[in-house]
Amino acid sequence: MQLRLVTLEEGKNPTFNSIRITNQSKGNFPMRLLGFMLLFLCIGVGFSIINMFKIRYLGTQNISQGAHTLIQSCSQDPNSLQDWIEPPSTYMHTLDDNELFWRASFVPQIKDYPFKRSPKIAFMFLTRGPLPMAPLWEKFFKGNEELYSIYVHTMPTYRANYSSSSVFYKKHIPSQVVEWGMMNMCDAERRLLANALLDISNEWFVLLSEACIPLQSFNVIYSYISRSEFSFMGAFDEPGPYGRGRYDANMLPEITIDQWRKGSQWFEANRKLAIDIIKDLKYYPKFERFCRPDCYVDEHYFPTMLTIQSPNLLANRTLTYVDWSRGGAHPATFGKDDMSAEFFRKIQQDHTCSYNSQPTSVCFLFARKFAPNALDLLLQNSTQFFGY
Repeated sequence: MQLRLVTLEEGKNPTFNSIRITNQSKGNFPMRLLGFMLLFLCIGVGFSIINMFKIRYLGTQNISQGAHTLIQSCSQDPNSLQDWIEPPSTYMHTLDDNELFWRASFVPQIKDYPFKRSPKIAFMFLTRGPLPMAPLWEKFFKGNEELYSIYVHTMPTYRANYSSSSVFYKKHIPSQVVEWGMMNMCDAERRLLANALLDISNEWFVLLSEACIPLQSFNVIYSYISRSEFSFMGAFDEPGPYGRGRYDANMLPEITIDQWRKGSQWFEANRKLAIDIIKDLKYYPKFERFCRPDCYVDEHYFPTMLTIQSPNLLANRTLTYVDWSRGGAHPATFGKDDMSAEFFRKIQQDHTCSYNSQPTSVCFLFARKFAPNALDLLLQNSTQFFGY
């Protein structure tokens, strides 16, 4: 190894010094570049690992929803009153039932609303698939858009094809399988109520089937329901095999046989009772476990629970007419041969009941079961039969 001494002249020479510094910089440049590359590689690997864990434990949907929420929070004022009172822009969501019921159970503690509120009736249709009577309902609803909401629960495999001008367009909620006589029937009814409760303007909730029709004009029905002091749910004590005979002693101590009630599946409930139904955790497990198929849980769960909790709010009758006189496990079905003014006069006038503790002959606002072949005659004569 040879050592070279730098002379005094070389040390004082600026050109010599700049050449030496440049050579040193060229030697360090590859090392710096490599360091930067390693740093970016580590950052990229770190983000990849974080995203893998997010996808694995949260799912891509939640991540995208989180991003969407973040975008909304940047573009909107989250503290505005409108954010609290605006109904969901779409009925389709990814909440499971527990999440949905929890969200729907929020209750304003001050009833003096700080905004203009038009109380609405939520018409909730529980059906397997299509609504054969939809054209008649369209005629019934026309011109009353500010006073009603519509919710439809079908079998999950059904895909509706209503036109964008229909009142039923995009009114379907996330649905699950429903079986006659099983607890999932009540689950579907609670699901309808919970989705309807998300709209704070919905004050009354009516459960209907695909075979139901309205027997009065919208104005008559709205006035009848909105002015009633009670909600219309049948709840009576039947001592025979189809009433108390379905009671199971395993329901003690929450439910005694004296509290056991039976009623029609088709009901109307106000907002308080609707919230009581979807937030129930006390009676639901008993009915789910001990009111099995032969018990027909949809005839007993809500009437029994609400009779125990809020008996003073129930009219103890239904608003939906059905004919059980022909016998069998199902009520009579009415076809085109039954459609006449006299037929509907008997339903609308030949009955006596109580309305706000006063006798009345207007007892039924809806009726079932109507076959699809009755639709044309109903449409042609709706003004004569029903006033709309």
